[in-house]
Amino acid sequence: MATTFGELLRAHRSRVRLTQEELAEGSGVSVRAISDMERGRAKGPQRRTVEALAGVLALAEPEVRALLDAAKEGRVRRAPSVTPSVLPPDVADLTGREAELAVLAAVAEETRAGATSLVVVHGPPGAGKTALAVRAAYRLASRFPDGCFFFNLRGMDVRPVHPSEVVHRMLLALGVAEKHIPAGEGERSDLYRARLRERSTLLVLDNASDEAQVRPLLATGGRSLVVVTSRLVLGGLEAGRRLGLDVLGAGESFELLGAIAGRARVGAEPVATARVAKLCGHLPLALRIAGNRLASRPKWTIGHLAGQLGDERRRLSALTAGDLQVRTAFEMSYRQLGAKAAVLFRRLSLVPGADFGPELAAVLAGVDRFAAEDTLEELVDMSLLDTAEVPGRYVFHDLIRVFAGERLADEEPAPVVGRARRRAVDWLLGTAVEAAGFFGPDAQSEALGSSRALGALGSQEEADAWLVAETANWLGALRWACADGSHAEVLALATAMHWYSDQRGRGETWVEVFTAGVAAARVLGSVRDEAVQLNFLTWTLEVLMGRHAEALALHGEAWRAAVEAGDVREQGWALHYRSVSELRTGLLEAAQESARRAQELFRAAGYPLGERISLSCLALVLDRLERHEDAVEVNRELLADVRSGRLELAPVMTAEMSATLLVRMAESLCRLARWPEVLAAAEEALGLVRTALPSMCDARYLRGLALHRLGDPEGARAELVSAVELAGGHRHRRLAGALDALAEVHDDLGDPVAAGVCRDRAVAARADP
Repeated sequence: MATTFGELLRAHRSRVRLTQEELAEGSGVSVRAISDMERGRAKGPQRRTVEALAGVLALAEPEVRALLDAAKEGRVRRAPSVTPSVLPPDVADLTGREAELAVLAAVAEETRAGATSLVVVHGPPGAGKTALAVRAAYRLASRFPDGCFFFNLRGMDVRPVHPSEVVHRMLLALGVAEKHIPAGEGERSDLYRARLRERSTLLVLDNASDEAQVRPLLATGGRSLVVVTSRLVLGGLEAGRRLGLDVLGAGESFELLGAIAGRARVGAEPVATARVAKLCGHLPLALRIAGNRLASRPKWTIGHLAGQLGDERRRLSALTAGDLQVRTAFEMSYRQLGAKAAVLFRRLSLVPGADFGPELAAVLAGVDRFAAEDTLEELVDMSLLDTAEVPGRYVFHDLIRVFAGERLADEEPAPVVGRARRRAVDWLLGTAVEAAGFFGPDAQSEALGSSRALGALGSQEEADAWLVAETANWLGALRWACADGSHAEVLALATAMHWYSDQRGRGETWVEVFTAGVAAARVLGSVRDEAVQLNFLTWTLEVLMGRHAEALALHGEAWRAAVEAGDVREQGWALHYRSVSELRTGLLEAAQESARRAQELFRAAGYPLGERISLSCLALVLDRLERHEDAVEVNRELLADVRSGRLELAPVMTAEMSATLLVRMAESLCRLARWPEVLAAAEEALGLVRTALPSMCDARYLRGLALHRLGDPEGARAELVSAVELAGGHRHRRLAGALDALAEVHDDLGDPVAAGVCRDRAVAARADP
């Protein structure tokens, strides 16, 4: 039976089925005031307020008098004074969480159908979990007539709040007198469940330590909502919804800084503001602290703060405003880690790239892969790591990485840190060399032997996947080795990457790798290795980067080093790369001469593979000289040589070289309009390539052209669409041509709109080489 003013008011409102908003609109009393009255937070209201409410509720005279009496006395039976239902202040400038608030509102609406809902809000320290839950509670409290209750469970404290404490305080808040609360924990829990069973409440359990702390508090009635916030994922709870809070977007970060420091101020320094946001890692807590520092120092420029944050050694110290500290937020989670997890957390700060897998983590921690993976998952559950976009890989938040580096420097001796870094560098460089070995002339498609050590690779596909996934890490290890003076290791990696770079990767990467190789060779005093690396670098600048003048100039250096070393094979490579540069710059006669001279040098060096490679360049020159029949015959001769086995190539190399030669032969046949032969060569090439190599894109394009000319526009469209997809995904030189060809096919199929789209894309592709 209702005995307090708030209980009477809520009972009357529920009887006539009015919401707090509807009662507020009719009476002129604010929703907040009505909510406070019903929850007992407001003292007895004035007579005119009670009469205004009674008028809308259509109360009889005795009911009005009872309500006035309850208001006058505050309550008929005074309940204990407790504050579990008092929400913390709302954050007025909460930014970027409308989507999450919408989800919570939708869940609250679902509770009207009688469903009790549990929502877990999790995320890293400083992501704004509490702020989100509090804002949602203020918005949604009026939907729960039996009250809104908020508890800080202090999950990161040395002694988190025990569930029985929450149960005791809830019983007091629900009107149970202290003397009637059972002494036994089991009986108290039974009473707690009974009191909530028939009520509609909103319960916010903030900062939970684990599932065990939360589970005893989930007894709720129908039409109730429980919102739990935690740094842990709390995967053991059967939550209807989970909201993982991420950092803010760049625009949202800018907006939050403007709301705190002043929109005019950030608008006057947009570049510096964007830099501050980036250095804060777009983390709401860090942004709030940065904004507060600016607001409290009106004479500072935003650029000055950006300069402070730019020094990684000072960044966390600079992110302090009064009692708000980013470092403290991280330390609270760090203190929860066991010894093994803390070691791995610290050492992960040594990872050179943005993300990493369990193998590298295992090397750093000195444990096996499976132990490392278990610990990584523990760190994810603690929100100190996040999962990367690629399954099975992990990533730090930028500021948490900085914090991990601080802990590493403070808690582990320098020699121990040095050994861990050395292990990681050696593993990364060694595995990269091993992986690159799958792509040379002697490469095997499968690993030899049955022993598979940590990180060992079993096939070319595995090697390619590893090199792609770990590019930032092995490249970072290379940079560290350069700075450390590990020149032999640098040279070994650069040498191993030659054939892989011919087929995969970005030109910028190979410029850096081979430039480092040149420098290492010079320090080591190896003129021959200098010539090798200069030749690799010449090829990269010409073929991958299109920097013709630099490539031709570098050829001179490579030639001189090869001559000084007396290495005829490297002299052949120098002339071959020169012929490629001359071909690409239109110096066709010179290119023909350089290709023939390279062929002679390779023959003199007893290097049949080099002879064939220089001959393949000669075929390209002949095609450009419009000697298409000669180009076809040269490529046929080369294809026969490759397939004969005389060059002693590994099977994978044989297949890829054969596919390249078939594509080049098909291109010359196109110019001769010998379409059936083009189709046959392109199909044969497609049968040889297994991954999205340049040869596959070329073969699809050529097959599409042939099918179109042979009267099969539908088949041509399918092939050309595939060629466009491959070319677009790899910034292939063929993209514009494939789009032009596809436009012609759409014309023939009577689809001018699609044709126009293709032509527009072709124009854009040529404008963005």
